[in-house]
Amino acid sequence: MGLTELPLANGRAHVKVFEAFGWVQRRSKKNHFAMTHPGVPGVVISIPDHKEVGRQLLRTELRKAGIDPADYRKRYDRL
Repeated sequence: MGLTELPLANGRAHVKVFEAFGWVQRRSKKNHFAMTHPGVPGVVISIPDHKEVGRQLLRTELRKAGIDPADYRKRYDRL
């Protein structure tokens, strides 16, 4: 899956998709959401609360979370 196929959306929309994968919002500081997953210890992903989250940043967070970009896109399209 290419970088251009990842969705451009606001941070809150991406938080909802990560929550669908089992990630839990732990804290919100200023303009970022920190999320953890009980099955992935020691990993914290950070989603900015921006009008549009960049695709490169999203791909980086997906890599840290161990989520396939194609699976993420499918889940995003369903929500």
